[in-house]
Amino acid sequence: MPRLATRTWVQAGELLAAIAALAAWGLERVEVVGSSMAPTFISGDRLLVVRRCRPLRVGDLVALSDPTSPGRRLVKRVASIDEGSATVEGDNEAASTDSRHFGAVPVSAIRHLVVRRYAHGEGT
Repeated sequence: MPRLATRTWVQAGELLAAIAALAAWGLERVEVVGSSMAPTFISGDRLLVVRRCRPLRVGDLVALSDPTSPGRRLVKRVASIDEGSATVEGDNEAASTDSRHFGAVPVSAIRHLVVRRYAHGEGT
């Protein structure tokens, strides 16, 4: 096998190992749909979220399953935490389905923290 091809296979193997490590760490991608988090995030923004490994804090940006539609994921901000439950709200109250509609959620239901926006959505 030519030397360049061997290097390419090694690089590909290293990349696959890095992807596997990130997946094991709980890193996932999420796309924002709608304007509930505007102006912080807009529709089409792409976010990296990581499995939550520390206690929640007020102000955290989180991803969780929609309590009213479990197949859908929501991105919200933690507004308050009280005795095992958290209130989550969108930054754009007029466009957000959040704890103001479905109530507080168990802290255990909030499994991911938003760590970075890696691509901007429409209008930017």
